Amino acid sequence: MTRVNVNVDGTAYSDEVEPRLLLVHYLRDRLGKVGTVIGCDTSNCGACTVLLDGLSVKSCSVLAVQADGASVTTVEGLAGADGALHPVQQAFHDKHALQCGFCTPGMMLAACDLLRDNPNPSEDEVREGIEGNLCRCTGYQNIVAAVQAAGAAMAAARNPADPASSDPIASDSTVEASA
Repeated sequence: MTRVNVNVDGTAYSDEVEPRLLLVHYLRDRLGKVGTVIGCDTSNCGACTVLLDGLSVKSCSVLAVQADGASVTTVEGLAGADGALHPVQQAFHDKHALQCGFCTPGMMLAACDLLRDNPNPSEDEVREGIEGNLCRCTGYQNIVAAVQAAGAAMAAARNPADPASSDPIASDSTVEASA
């Protein structure tokens, strides 16, 4: 067993894990973060995408021990402490960017990563930014529109005097916990 210390959605966890445990299983089975979907288990579909220190990763291809000392954001961590939807979540809702919803958590986190680096992406840039996330239902048009709308909403809400306002997943607080 190996000890890992990881911050997930603003809560610090310290756990003993088997070195071979995948991050997706740690998040779902140990922490109850079931919004992180297990899709193909081969890193092809992107349904399990989370943010690891702000960068999108497929959690089925990352070991939990590789997240030691890192910050992980799941789809559950996007909403505000008051339950208000994150701009990406709101845009996916408003633009009908989901049908069955299976790919949605991974798509949203890939979108957050893209919007962090490119707050005003073109249609082609959105398609390139989410290319590792597969959707079998929507045809992507509404997803692209949602990502662009989220970028516009985030830009409109940004306060240049506050550096944290440019972070697409800034959290309100950190709570200590042990699972």
